Amino acid sequence: MANETNKNLARRLRQNGQSYSEILKLVNVSKSTLSLWLRDIPLSHEAKTRLEGRSKSRYIGSKSRQHTRINITRQIIEDSKTESINLLQNKLFLSGLMLYWAEGTKRGQELVNFSNSDPNMIKLMMRWFREVCHVKEERFRIQLHIHSLIDQLEIKKYWSNITGIPDNQFHKLIIKKTSLGHRKNILYNGTCCIRVSDKNLFRKIMGWKIGVLSAFNLQDTYTIPQ
Repeated sequence: MANETNKNLARRLRQNGQSYSEILKLVNVSKSTLSLWLRDIPLSHEAKTRLEGRSKSRYIGSKSRQHTRINITRQIIEDSKTESINLLQNKLFLSGLMLYWAEGTKRGQELVNFSNSDPNMIKLMMRWFREVCHVKEERFRIQLHIHSLIDQLEIKKYWSNITGIPDNQFHKLIIKKTSLGHRKNILYNGTCCIRVSDKNLFRKIMGWKIGVLSAFNLQDTYTIPQ
């Protein structure tokens, strides 16, 4: 009986020009069931116009948000390019930026990731993120890639000491199966990836890199995601 009531309600809403997503908010059924219930309902001209208008509004809204994001990104990059010129004499700024350029992510979803197995390099980059990028402690996440021979608790403690990040900010370990015969360096401590989910920081780093390259009359190939 409840199913029949839901079906009748869904059909009335559809005839009135409601979209599937709107109906699903009011009728607790799967989308496949809803499609089955509504497949024979011809929409009136008014209902079609209403749905087409909503689709157009969503498209316009999406394009507006895209335009805003691109403008914000462009402004951050331009400001960072200018800032980088004043930071060229800062050894920590320059060394960290060059390391990020070599080992950090520079494409994709605008996420800040830096991976390496050298503990001293990780220490230097943590200092760079803290002192130059001003990343707050709670924003850091650590991802470890290790071999199955490594003691998981010990390795998390090891990298926690190196990074200064508590292990409750570590992601789940990524473990690669291996045997002693395949692991020449049994003291290998895996790879540590520093992660900061901050699109604006990613954009700032790209702007710094472009600015430094410009100072040496070089060009960068970075393009703003559309």
